[in-house]
Amino acid sequence: MAMRTKKQVNLFYCSESEELARKVADQSDAIQLRTISWRNFDDGFPNLFINNAHDIRGQHVAFLASFSSPGVIFEQISAIFALPKLFIASFTLVLPFFPTGSFERMEEEGDVATAFTMARILSMIPKSRGGPTSIVIYDIHALQERFYFGDDVLPCFETGIPLLLQRLRKLPDADNVTIAFPDDGAWKRFHKQLMHFPMIVCAKVREGDKRIVRIKEGNPAGRHVVIVDDLVQSGGTLIECQKVLTAHGAGKVSAYVTHGVFPKRSWERFVHIKAERSDHRFANFWITDSCPLTVKAIANEAPFEVLSLAGSIADALQV
Repeated sequence: MAMRTKKQVNLFYCSESEELARKVADQSDAIQLRTISWRNFDDGFPNLFINNAHDIRGQHVAFLASFSSPGVIFEQISAIFALPKLFIASFTLVLPFFPTGSFERMEEEGDVATAFTMARILSMIPKSRGGPTSIVIYDIHALQERFYFGDDVLPCFETGIPLLLQRLRKLPDADNVTIAFPDDGAWKRFHKQLMHFPMIVCAKVREGDKRIVRIKEGNPAGRHVVIVDDLVQSGGTLIECQKVLTAHGAGKVSAYVTHGVFPKRSWERFVHIKAERSDHRFANFWITDSCPLTVKAIANEAPFEVLSLAGSIADALQV
């Protein structure tokens, strides 16, 4: 059987994602980096220029985005909407972290679902000559958000769990690993990908005015327990899980999240030198590079280790 010819992809990127884009390009000779001049007019509005736009006519194009804050979304949306109109063969948007909706709870009349708004905006990306835009997203927070996208785009939902599995195999105590989930939602999302590990499920229960983390099922005694979730914000839940697992005899506790959001530098509470007590430390804390600003902030800070999505993104661009 003849080998499939690799698709040649022109990869554009936002300023925040440059390091990840270079790693993606290093994965394959079929990926060529392209640039956009990210400038601003005196009034602060974007003054953008797609460099060498004529060169991408008839070619496959992708854009690596990072919607880290509302302030950077508009300029990227402007570029994303412009690229498919340059007579390109196909267009793929890679948005490793879909940020809106992680705090949202639609509980009463008047609550606004901004995740739905963002999905509607992305669903209106113009078609290229090859048809609808493909959108690659990793471990979207609320699973129902995948249904927010319209029929004019093709969402492709990927996961960072294979990166975790590769890392766990390299641990000296790989045969002593148990996976823990901080709640039922994390278990529902990830347990089928981790079924060959013993599992623990935690839950928050109300005791008086407080919500306390308890072990719902499983036994951590003597095990290297790895807590798995899709994202971390303040980290409070992970810390409470770590405490209860340690109290029930866990040999050590590590954590994995695909998206290390860490607003207001909340990652600092996990750094070994700043940990309140040695028994409250995490042996390892693995994140991916889906949030570039966090990756820069935690560089060389134990217990953090970055598992790069570059190879997975390069593969997704060949779909």
